[in-house]
Amino acid sequence: MKALIFAAGLGERMRPLTNHTPKPLLVAGGKPLIVWHLEKLAAMGVRDVVINTSWLADQFPQALGDGSRWGLRLHYSYEGTTPLETGGGMLHALPLLGDEPFLLVNGDIWTDYDFARLPREPAGLAHLVMVDRPGHATNGDFALDDSGHVRADGSNLLTYAGLGIYRPALLANWREAVAAEPGIAEEPPRFRLAPILKRAMPDGLISGEHHRDRWTDVGTPERLATLDAQLGG
Repeated sequence: MKALIFAAGLGERMRPLTNHTPKPLLVAGGKPLIVWHLEKLAAMGVRDVVINTSWLADQFPQALGDGSRWGLRLHYSYEGTTPLETGGGMLHALPLLGDEPFLLVNGDIWTDYDFARLPREPAGLAHLVMVDRPGHATNGDFALDDSGHVRADGSNLLTYAGLGIYRPALLANWREAVAAEPGIAEEPPRFRLAPILKRAMPDGLISGEHHRDRWTDVGTPERLATLDAQLGG
């Protein structure tokens, strides 16, 4: 199995920390956020990891090299000076990921979730890890029904954790799902992943699970400082 780490964001909410350092390379608990992911991926047997980059992209190979220190092979998917959003970034990285299911994790989260628990073969097109709505994002993203399927709406909305297993086939006919996205006419196209996931949900093609333990969206300097203190940094 290969993995994709989303690391192309501009980190605007993390300024001034991200003026000179991309968010996934900020340190918590003595190591960059992205390194926590790389260690977990290596431990579960992943060998090829694609990292999508944009803002301060040259710093990733400088800091991480080719991945050999973790027993990994790192591949960098440079998106240009403007990030391609989640869907566009995944589409742009597909040539490096191949045809098999791959693990996706956002570079700016921290969690104690064991990546090895994820299914190597999702029953449908994707399997998402969901968490309780954090105080800074109380609206939630999707609902998880009793059969383990993710739905666009429901009585108890959860937050997508930025972690899951995806089949490349999810992006088949992607233009139909993102026709309203303003960046689809650009080259390369820029669009969000959420509309594509929502298109597949009525057919029961998106499964999920509820992670009830530790998870942090490291989106502000304050949340980074709190996480760092919790991890003994």
